[in-house]
Amino acid sequence: MATRATIAGLAKTYKNVGLQLAASDALPTTVETGLFINNEFVKSKAGKTFVTTDPATTEPICEVQEAGEADVNAAIEAATYAFTKGEWSTTGGAKRALYLNKLADLIEQHKDELAALECLDNGKVLGECAAADIPLVIACFRYYAGWADKCLTGTTTEISGPGTGWGGNHTHFSYTRHEPVGVVGQVIPWNFPLLMAAWKLGPALATGCSVVLKTAEQTPLSALRLAELIREAGIPAGAVNILSGWGDKTTYGEMGPGTAISRHPDLHKIAFTGSTEVGKRIMKDAAETNLKRVTLELGGKSPNIVFEDADIDSAIAGAHVGLFLNQGQCCCAGSRLFVQESIYNEFIEKTKAAAAARTVGGAFTPGAAQGPQVSEEQFDKVNSLIASGKKQGAKCLIGGEPANMGPGYFVQPTVFSDVDESMDIWNQEIFGPVMSVRPFKTMDEVIEMANDTEYGLAAGVWTRDTNKIQHIVNNVRAGSIWVNSYDVFDANAPFGRMWC
Repeated sequence: MATRATIAGLAKTYKNVGLQLAASDALPTTVETGLFINNEFVKSKAGKTFVTTDPATTEPICEVQEAGEADVNAAIEAATYAFTKGEWSTTGGAKRALYLNKLADLIEQHKDELAALECLDNGKVLGECAAADIPLVIACFRYYAGWADKCLTGTTTEISGPGTGWGGNHTHFSYTRHEPVGVVGQVIPWNFPLLMAAWKLGPALATGCSVVLKTAEQTPLSALRLAELIREAGIPAGAVNILSGWGDKTTYGEMGPGTAISRHPDLHKIAFTGSTEVGKRIMKDAAETNLKRVTLELGGKSPNIVFEDADIDSAIAGAHVGLFLNQGQCCCAGSRLFVQESIYNEFIEKTKAAAAARTVGGAFTPGAAQGPQVSEEQFDKVNSLIASGKKQGAKCLIGGEPANMGPGYFVQPTVFSDVDESMDIWNQEIFGPVMSVRPFKTMDEVIEMANDTEYGLAAGVWTRDTNKIQHIVNNVRAGSIWVNSYDVFDANAPFGRMWC
């Protein structure tokens, strides 16, 4: 059943980026567009497709098979068989490690192709993707390969028998046994498609779970290429199933695969990265069906705090990475920037200059530091919030308009000052290249302002004073707190926070 599509101009794209990647003429000019179920690419049961678009040009890339509820059911059936009766059910930890390392090897072999495909579908700039996204994907799978034969351990405990009471003779023993959760549903966002797939698949496969993963409808292509590599790595049929499609509703008005996954009674867990609004719906769906376990990584409005004793140039560079990385489309973006009053004016001027120096361009534009937003919907949201900032009295120091780059979804790097807590740009997650800066006087004041948010994902602090560092770390309510740095990721370190 043919489900491949030819991408117009893909060969030319690969050649154009050949100086930045080790790309060759042998790179494919077709992509897989099918639903990956039980190690086969198939067409949707409803016979429907949707178009994925290049955000730099707004031109269609290709049509992709669109999953519906029936396809979710088929994928979960395959995953259930794999977990309970198939080859995957008897695959030990050492062999799971071999599979994950083989997959990492294949990703490394195809890193140029994967980076180019990711940038074409998502709009992120090639240099950033090749230097950060793809190496992190490889490292993630290698990390979890190391855990595969070590995570399912247990303990034995001597216990007293019936009638012996507390402190009686030990006549029995009990043991605990860590086991895989079972069949796991996973829903990933569009901002880091391959990396989010790795973050979800790595731990599930290491522990022996089977997976049904739904990609974001905006960015399906790199995960489908990953599916081909999963099959090539020899991972048994049904262990990984990857579906493309929408969340709540299909384009033809039926239940979407995202909702079908969150409501399905045969899933034992769902892991979701995305908006807080959708996360709440998933928790509700899980509670109303089979009380499946839920892991959520949701939005952020992270504080980034710069004290007067900080290395100001390093802090500015770090603040720009923390906000503008990936076109501002990061859940942990340091979008609430606090600068101590004594250095505020100097910081503002240098920040404005740094933003002015950023080059906006297409994913494959040489020297581009910022690409387009991922979609028209996201483009409109960002520009709407920029307009609200101006209307509500914030001072736009630079940017504040769509970038004049032709038909793509480009937004100028934007910096606001004179921002306060009443403004939408200060409170709402923008998910775009919009920096908001406000001054503070004292430690107590900045901690109170930093914690004045419904989010708690991440934070940053810039200072040479270790006492200040410890006080911020102990009192700012955030999961990952970077010190004199921002957006430092490693598979060895946990990320984020779940409110309890």
